[in-house]
Amino acid sequence: MSAIAARIQELGLQLPAPAAPAGSYVPVAQTGNLLIVSGQLPFCDGSLLAEGPVPSTCSLENAVEGAKQCGLNALSALQHHLGDLDRVSRVVRVGVFVASDPEFTAQPTVANGVSDLFFSVFGEAGRHARAAVGCPSLPLGTAVEVEVMVEISGD
Repeated sequence: MSAIAARIQELGLQLPAPAAPAGSYVPVAQTGNLLIVSGQLPFCDGSLLAEGPVPSTCSLENAVEGAKQCGLNALSALQHHLGDLDRVSRVVRVGVFVASDPEFTAQPTVANGVSDLFFSVFGEAGRHARAAVGCPSLPLGTAVEVEVMVEISGD
């Protein structure tokens, strides 16, 4: 078992099966040693964990958990693409989009769901640059969507 797979298991987490693209794009695009994971929604067992704008429909706590699930889904896409998450040398950037009520300004708190996950999984290599953006709506009515850029070691 790889070190990252063991760490995920140690944290009591499990990677879901990778999601199939829902449109005309690839789940992971690679250029050199950079990989960009397309936007991930908080699907778990075929259902969205966080739906609607925050906080009127989706609670802040549920949105944070949704962001974490997006991160797990991104890791699953990377695992599928790479075959081994130990090849990830660092998480470079994370973009978090939050369906937000007009007065809601805690998008960074929602984004911490995925940021904390990556730090827990990768340690210092999981620290990253980040954008946390509020928007009026997201695909399929989800409350959160996450995109990720990682650097991998050359093989």
